[in-house]
This record gives sequence, C-alpha cells and structure tokens, in this order.
Amino acid sequence: MSDNNPYASKDLTPGNEKILAIASHLLAIPFEFLAPVIGYFVFRGKGPFITHHVRESLNFGITMLLVMVVLLISIVGWLLLWVPPIYWFIMRVIAAIKAAQGEFFRYPLTLRLVNQ
Repeated sequence: MSDNNPYASKDLTPGNEKILAIASHLLAIPFEFLAPVIGYFVFRGKGPFITHHVRESLNFGITMLLVMVVLLISIVGWLLLWVPPIYWFIMRVIAAIKAAQGEFFRYPLTLRLVNQ
C-alpha cells in the first residue's frame, strides 16, 4: 500500500476504518469516556487513520473531564457549567463529519495527554 494513504492498514479496509473513526466520535456522545477508552485500547495500531481518531477522541474526553472538574471546584465555575456540554457536543459532531470526509481532525483547545 502507498505510504501517503491515510487508510493504509493491514487489518481493516478503508471503509471499515472510516466507519470506526466516525463511531469513535459519535459513540462518545451517549457513552462519554467509556467509548473513547474502549475504542483506544481496541483499535489503536489497527491503522493510522483509526489510531489518530481514537487517540483524539480520548484526549478530548480527558480534557473535557478536567474542565468540568475545575469548574465544579471553583465557585465562579458554577455559573459556567452550561458552556462545556454545548462545546463538547458541537465538537464531537464536527469531528465525526471530518472523519466521514477522510480528514485527520484535531480537536482545538485539547490537552494531548495520550500520544501513543
């Protein structure tokens, strides 16, 4: 396979890899944190495209969890608790759309804690 092919995978077809990348973002909406963790451990290393998307989904989930904890701890943060869920939902949908278009999407304002 070609080195510049984003779907270059031994285990998955390009279509399956794309569908799993979309699912890694959309399944995180009803199953936040559980779906990205499972997806990361099951699909990392299966291909560069799916590995990138499950890593990004997990990093975004961790970042949003940390943001919510910080807002819950601070008194002023209680006034802003409505902002992260809206941002979180919009970014999950955008990431799924970008995955469907075959793009390597990176969530903005996200800590990159999981690199491998």
